[in-house]
Amino acid sequence: MNEAGLQMIRKIREAEAAAQEGVQKDPWRLKFHLMPPAGWLNDPNGLCQMNGVYHVFFQYSPFDPCGGEKFWGHYTSRNLTDWEYAGVPLAPDEQFDRSGVYSGSCLIKDGIMYLFYTGNVKLAGDFDYVTQGREANTVLVESRDGRTFGDKKLLLTNRDYPADYTLHIRDPKVFALEDRYYMVLGGRKKNDCGAVLLYESCDLENWRFCRELTVPMKFGYMWECPDLFCTGGKWFLSLSPQGLPRKEHEFQNVYTAGYFQVNGDFREGCRLEDFREWDKGFDFYAPQTFTDESGRTLLIAWAGLPDVEEEYVNPTIESGWQHALTVPRVIREQNGRLLQYPVPELEALRGERQEVRAGEAVYCAPAFDLIVPVDEKGGAGASGVKDSKLSITIADALRFTWDGKEAVLSFTDAVAGRQIGAGRGRTQRRALISGIQEVRILADTSLIEIYVNQGETVFTTRFYPMEDTRRLLVEGVYAKAGVLWPMCQETE
Repeated sequence: MNEAGLQMIRKIREAEAAAQEGVQKDPWRLKFHLMPPAGWLNDPNGLCQMNGVYHVFFQYSPFDPCGGEKFWGHYTSRNLTDWEYAGVPLAPDEQFDRSGVYSGSCLIKDGIMYLFYTGNVKLAGDFDYVTQGREANTVLVESRDGRTFGDKKLLLTNRDYPADYTLHIRDPKVFALEDRYYMVLGGRKKNDCGAVLLYESCDLENWRFCRELTVPMKFGYMWECPDLFCTGGKWFLSLSPQGLPRKEHEFQNVYTAGYFQVNGDFREGCRLEDFREWDKGFDFYAPQTFTDESGRTLLIAWAGLPDVEEEYVNPTIESGWQHALTVPRVIREQNGRLLQYPVPELEALRGERQEVRAGEAVYCAPAFDLIVPVDEKGGAGASGVKDSKLSITIADALRFTWDGKEAVLSFTDAVAGRQIGAGRGRTQRRALISGIQEVRILADTSLIEIYVNQGETVFTTRFYPMEDTRRLLVEGVYAKAGVLWPMCQETE
């Protein structure tokens, strides 16, 4: 890192230290999800495991909880539960990334960590910053220990991208296949259609454009955070498309994230099958996968969207921080669909087991793990919610219901158009689910992840109830006795 970067790091450390009093007193701080030490966090970047150590980099704006100049923050762990903040390894200290170190990925090769990212440059002037006034530079940085990082190498600039694309090209994801390396970049074409650019290399430094991956009909105007990966012997293209029209059960957020199954060889010609959303909740975007040293495909996403609904205001801003990452999720392929479930390592954080009987309220800690089996032949629970086969209510404020066809996640204390209640302006999200065998809820103070049927359908949302001890009620004619554990171990 050059002198300009070192000066930025000193200012970041000062800002982090100054923010700690407000941050640490915030009742919404999380116990086992990764958060920014101060300021703003968004996309997970550079996910990998090297020499037994997991690395999670992330988009970081340490000076302002509402966002700003982008750096990479860094966490490390050996077990996916105990995390150490490792500071800021990448700062916008070169001419080719002076407006921000944007998102990217990591490749481990021969004990060396190769980090790829987009160096953002916004030129001063009267530009639209879509077709003019922007540089989208693809940059490489190497590390032999995951702690110290070498000089930045500029790999691709605007002139290396196809002429029919705008200057919105970003988020390199790099992987190896056979004797070649491949890079996918998210892009926006000049006809306002989203697509993914595919590049090939023999040495990780010299890249050749191969082809684009897209669909025949317009599907959003920009495809961000592309991720081309293989699991279960099948290839999938994950991405975050912008500009999809909202539907009752699909694309309910302004920004969504999902995946296509890839039919055929992506290097020569392929078809992208039906798009499936990763998550049906309020807070899920920019997911990234990686393969750990045990061969598992793991996924982490940004659990925080700032403008899903106009009325929403995150109360943690007042304490000097905003947003978090999801827990690491194991990805499993099943009949062309991808199921996602929390890594089993999180079970080490569980406290004493408690039975939760349907129809009987219990009180739980702000962080808990709940598993509720569902018997569609009829369970033992009393039905207290009209037309509900299953209902789970948390803190008398957030309710998950299922009527046999549709699941609804709703803030029951919401008032339309007002920034009050546990949803702070948010209301509900819906998903069509024909059958449920199990629901798991992983709650962490102000963040909840709901997994239906071992991850066939998932809802992720922020959640701000007022009380420290929360009332939990499971109801419904299909509900069976569940199991509850407090989650008690701190990550910081």
